[in-house]
Amino acid sequence: MKIGIIGKTNLRQTFDIAEGLCEWLRDKDVEVYLEEALGKKIHNHKSAPREEIPGLVEIILVFGGDGTFLEVARMACKHGTPILGLNLGGLGFLTEITVDEIYAMTERIISGDYEIENRKMLSATIRRGDNNIGTYEVLNDVVINKGAVARIIDLAIFINGSHVTTYKADGIILSTPTGSTAYSLSAGGPIVHPGLPVIIVTPICPHTLTNRPLIVPSDMKVEIKVSTHEPDTYLTLDGQIGVRLNTGDEVEVHKSALSVKLIKSPFRDFFTILKTKLMWGERYGKIDG
Repeated sequence: MKIGIIGKTNLRQTFDIAEGLCEWLRDKDVEVYLEEALGKKIHNHKSAPREEIPGLVEIILVFGGDGTFLEVARMACKHGTPILGLNLGGLGFLTEITVDEIYAMTERIISGDYEIENRKMLSATIRRGDNNIGTYEVLNDVVINKGAVARIIDLAIFINGSHVTTYKADGIILSTPTGSTAYSLSAGGPIVHPGLPVIIVTPICPHTLTNRPLIVPSDMKVEIKVSTHEPDTYLTLDGQIGVRLNTGDEVEVHKSALSVKLIKSPFRDFFTILKTKLMWGERYGKIDG
């Protein structure tokens, strides 16, 4: 078996865990590929640029948080390589495995005792006149919002060619069910189980209070036209890639042909993670005063 390790290299913990795990895997005759930044410090193991790892291995272990996982997911989806996320901070919605569970989980992977969940992605294309500026695949969300100046922007939304409304808002979020617990949730969007085939449309601080989040089937096409003359309007993809938009630009979002193969945790399910992350059921003490 070939296993790749990619991690958040600004954390000392990443190197310490990776070094111990590499030695353990070597004793089990597992071939390990490290991303270059890790390979330079952990010797006697093969290394390669981060973006090449998904094409070299059968499984990728991601050390970090959900942000690191998202970056790797966009690379791995093109190769269909399954990913397991190890969270080095608090429990994440995507990085479900804790440090204490990594050896037990890796043992399951080596023996083939694990399940894969396919997480659907979105494809976003920017059109400027007759030109396609770029097409991007995302696991969490596509966001259009304004810059630092406190002005609202006008965004006309069309679903399957039908004009729904023109939002006057700080922006709009189009998210997958996986991304429903990220920025969309902060903007008042619903929590959606990751197995449902839908696109979530969430306005950010809409000027009209009757503009509420909308859920549509994932086989529909959502188009956003930038009608505002606000110069600092941006498209942000998974919170990691940013593109400046011009007045008249159109962003088309639809279900991607790609998906992310996420190795499921056998120790907790989606609802357990949800309850833990959102602290549902916690009791708070009275405030004296």
